[in-house]
Amino acid sequence: MTNDTPKAPPLYPKSHLLAASGIAALLSLALLVFPSSEVEAKKTTLNLELETPAEQLKDEANAAPLVQSTTEQGSPFAQIENAQAPADKTAAAPAVEEKTEAKAPGHREVTVARGDTLSTLFAKVGLPSNVVHDVLASGKQAKQFSQLKHGQVLQFELDKDGQLSNLHSKVSNLETIRLSKTDKGYSFQREISKPLVRTAYAHGVIKSSLSASAQRAGLSHSMTMDMARVLGYDIDFAQDIRPGDEFDVVYEQKVMDGKVVGTGNILSARFTNRGKTYTAVRYTNKQGNTNYYTADGNSLRKAFIRTPVDFARISSRFSNGRKHPILNKIRAHKGVDYAAPRGTPIKAAGDGRIELAGRRGGYGNTVVIAHGNRYKTLYGHMQGFAKGIKTGSSVKQGQIIGYIGTTGLSTGPHLHYEFQVNGVHVDPLSQKVPMADPIAKAERQRFNQQSQPLIARMDQEKATLLAANKR
Repeated sequence: MTNDTPKAPPLYPKSHLLAASGIAALLSLALLVFPSSEVEAKKTTLNLELETPAEQLKDEANAAPLVQSTTEQGSPFAQIENAQAPADKTAAAPAVEEKTEAKAPGHREVTVARGDTLSTLFAKVGLPSNVVHDVLASGKQAKQFSQLKHGQVLQFELDKDGQLSNLHSKVSNLETIRLSKTDKGYSFQREISKPLVRTAYAHGVIKSSLSASAQRAGLSHSMTMDMARVLGYDIDFAQDIRPGDEFDVVYEQKVMDGKVVGTGNILSARFTNRGKTYTAVRYTNKQGNTNYYTADGNSLRKAFIRTPVDFARISSRFSNGRKHPILNKIRAHKGVDYAAPRGTPIKAAGDGRIELAGRRGGYGNTVVIAHGNRYKTLYGHMQGFAKGIKTGSSVKQGQIIGYIGTTGLSTGPHLHYEFQVNGVHVDPLSQKVPMADPIAKAERQRFNQQSQPLIARMDQEKATLLAANKR
């Protein structure tokens, strides 16, 4: 009698046995190719990704058959790489729930992109153009919302009817503007955050330029300009700076939520120029007047600053016999020319009254300032005058009076600067300027109590920095 019962298939088909033999040979070759240290490193990675050995065994038990994995990956070497991590990463470590701040149903946020206007932003949140008109017409301050910056975020709060109830935006790290709906229209508020003020120190050595060296030291452009203004009575930053000069600055730093959001005043500064060191200390007297003084209490503020243009290049010096570049004949050059880009600000060299703000022959647009009865300064070839600068008005030292230009007989953008003493032209680069009053005797002790710690801070910080660089 024939037994029709089908024979059980072999436990391992020949094709599987051949594949397994091939895989075993390749794995042996892999162990020869990869050093044991690499294998050990992969084991370490595996153990770090699994919480317990029990989970590791569980993952290995649930892993797909070796031959199937090889077929899916296309290469047996991929199995070594894939053995580092569990098949299901969520099983190896519990999922972390991401916390998000709950927003009101009517909350909308839009970020200002290039070409955006207040109307396009309102349209993005479904508000019609007449709402934009109502917002801007609610008051002069509300128009600040139309002064948009790329990347600025506007946050809208809409009521249940989809009408605007609140609009606010962060203008800077310290300022937020807000508009709220009221019975009478919209109410504007400005919120100013008060930062923590701390002191900071910076040290730099001039390699190519002051601005580049100051930037490497961590000083902003405005702080660099402040340093030049403070020490500009003794150092001509247009021509005196040399490689190897160095500076130290202690200044105020504004901090919000652990982040630096701005800078304040320079408290002390020291600049070594051509081997000579100048020191400045900020001091406010009992009457509330603030000025900068030397370490021994002499005022740094003199009747005139050395140069009326920051970081300009001297293109022509004072001379009694110079060939005029346009008239092509020998003619006295009774001033100093400072070459700088068109539009560079020009400062008043000292306090005084404007005798002229207008055209004067070959000087073009010109400002003449009388500083008392003895001194006068002249500023020629201006592109234009600053706001409020007119004949008869008063100016303060360092005040912007105009901008570099090429008006009159000029071959390029520059300032022609003249200095007169009792009606006689003198070289402003060699003229000894009068000094201001030193610290009063009654305030000397108070000044020393404030200035000495600031100078000691610069000494200590510099010594620490130099010692660290030698290591």
